[in-house]
Amino acid sequence: MNKAVWTRTGAALAGAALLVGGLTACGGDEADAGKGEKSGSKGAAAKPPTPEEAVKAAYLKTVAAKFAKAEVTTTDPAGKTSGQSGTKGWYPSSHDVVLKGDKPDTRSIMIGDIVWTKLDKPLEGKSWMKMNLAKDGKPGVRRNEDPAEYLAMLLGQDTVRYVGAEPTDGVEAQHYKAVLTGTELLKADDATKVMEEKNRQYLHEAVKGIKELRIDLWIGKDGYPVRFDATESGPENGPLQTTAKFSAFGTTPAVAAPPAEDTVDFDDVMKGVDDKLKDVDKSLAETEKSLKETDEKLKGLGH
Repeated sequence: MNKAVWTRTGAALAGAALLVGGLTACGGDEADAGKGEKSGSKGAAAKPPTPEEAVKAAYLKTVAAKFAKAEVTTTDPAGKTSGQSGTKGWYPSSHDVVLKGDKPDTRSIMIGDIVWTKLDKPLEGKSWMKMNLAKDGKPGVRRNEDPAEYLAMLLGQDTVRYVGAEPTDGVEAQHYKAVLTGTELLKADDATKVMEEKNRQYLHEAVKGIKELRIDLWIGKDGYPVRFDATESGPENGPLQTTAKFSAFGTTPAVAAPPAEDTVDFDDVMKGVDDKLKDVDKSLAETEKSLKETDEKLKGLGH
């Protein structure tokens, strides 16, 4: 909240106190008027939250909301643009989005390490393919590009600075900015400790490949983050630019998995493919053996 808003709040509180004082008896009038002056002085002296406090408050409020609508656009170093439109969730990471890019739009659902992809054509009579991203029982580490994740990277970072009041997409908001090195990202939240330990460790693993992150954040008057503009670079790739817009915090329905009876498992499909390839190899080996035997017979007839 900016200083002007806090000043107006302080003035309103002072005015209310004076009004209450004016409605009391004469003796109480002086005492209440004194209280009103004290309240007004305190309100006027109130300061807006520091950037670190604003980020922390937005993070805690976002975590409680659990889900939000999302519009994410990413441009890679080659200039190729891709997008996501739908629902994002966090702790655990989840999404129900339409993926947009060079290929036809594809719907993707993710809950934790399980991803379901809507198939262009039914496979074995099923509309969805399921894939487990965990390996050897360990969770797959990846970025979800959700608002809690972006805020978590800014937790405890003293380089976050306040730019000013600035509307974005018609929404009143406060604008913050930060430039973070890879080393700083690996210390995200260490100073505040508001994240659960497992989530903090997961975040630190997920950002290891980032060399530098330049990020702009807009927090709406309701305390929720409404937009992030991020430019990140890794040790090998050029800059990756992302604009992520969020809305409907706490009112967006939870992400739900597709019906199990309409889902085919990726591992089962690949096992079936492997089995078929083994059968083909076996058939080819038998054919080759037969051809050799025939060739030997033909040589015998030639003598």
